[in-house]
Amino acid sequence: MPPSAKPSTPAPAQELPAPSYPAVESLLEATPAEEVRAFFAPVKAGLAELKGPKVEQGKKVQAAVAHTEELLELLVETRERLLAEAKGGKGRR
Repeated sequence: MPPSAKPSTPAPAQELPAPSYPAVESLLEATPAEEVRAFFAPVKAGLAELKGPKVEQGKKVQAAVAHTEELLELLVETRERLLAEAKGGKGRR
């Protein structure tokens, strides 16, 4: 006899924790914008010096660094805009 199929009750969905990135947040708050923008310069210089079989991996890492750099630049610009709005007064409502 085949076993009877019991209707399975789905497990209650667990709430996901809110994302928190304290290291990035503290970096952006404590570091001047120019230093944040220059953060990846030594990494990119090291990747440019790769030779041999590591070149292909270096290209992938360069692409990842470029994407990360874009995101970090967006965060810096947002921080600067928010600081400028806070200093500028009440503005439009």
